[in-house]
Amino acid sequence: MVQKFNDINTIEIGKELVHPDGRTVTFLKKGQDEDGDYITLRHRMTQQGAINGPHSHPILKETFRIMEGRMRFIVDGQEITLSEGEEITVHPEQVHQFWNISKGNLVAIHEIRPPGRHWKMFVLMHKLECEGKLAKNGMPRNPLWLGVAWDCIDGYLDGPPRFIQKLVLGGLAKLAGKLGYKI
Repeated sequence: MVQKFNDINTIEIGKELVHPDGRTVTFLKKGQDEDGDYITLRHRMTQQGAINGPHSHPILKETFRIMEGRMRFIVDGQEITLSEGEEITVHPEQVHQFWNISKGNLVAIHEIRPPGRHWKMFVLMHKLECEGKLAKNGMPRNPLWLGVAWDCIDGYLDGPPRFIQKLVLGGLAKLAGKLGYKI
C-alpha cells in the first residue's frame, strides 16, 4: 500500500512516531528566525548501537543537544562523545555518523536548518519499519523505497561517488514516484 504524507506545513506539533522497539521521534517545533527555517525533533532511543551510516548534507546544519544518556559522534573523522547537557553542531558537507552509547535511554533534541525533507524521512522509515519492510540493517528491502528514502536524506552517503548516487538512487526515487510511491 502506498500512502501519501502531509506537507511539512501541516504537521501537527507533538506528532510522535513510536517504533516497534520503543524508540520515538517527536516533532516539537517548526519556525523561522534570523538564521532561517528550522524544525526541532526529540529522539528517544532505547537500544545501544549505530543510529545511521556515515553521510553528509550539502545544505543542512544539524544541532544535537543531549538531554539524557550519552551519544558518540564521528564528524569528519573526529570522534566526539557527548553527555547530558552537551551539544554538537554538524555543518553542511561534514561527514557524520552517530551512535547511542547510553546504558539506558538516550534523549536528544535535534534541530535541522533548513528542514528540507528530513521529517518526511523519519515518517517514511517509521512506516516501513512498522510494516516489516526494512532489513535487519535498517535499510528498505524494496529498492524503490530505498530510492525514496535516499531522496529524503537531503544529502549523500559517504563512499559511493555522488554522481553514482544521483544516477542509481535518484533514478530509483524517480521511478518510484512514477509508480506511485509517495511520502
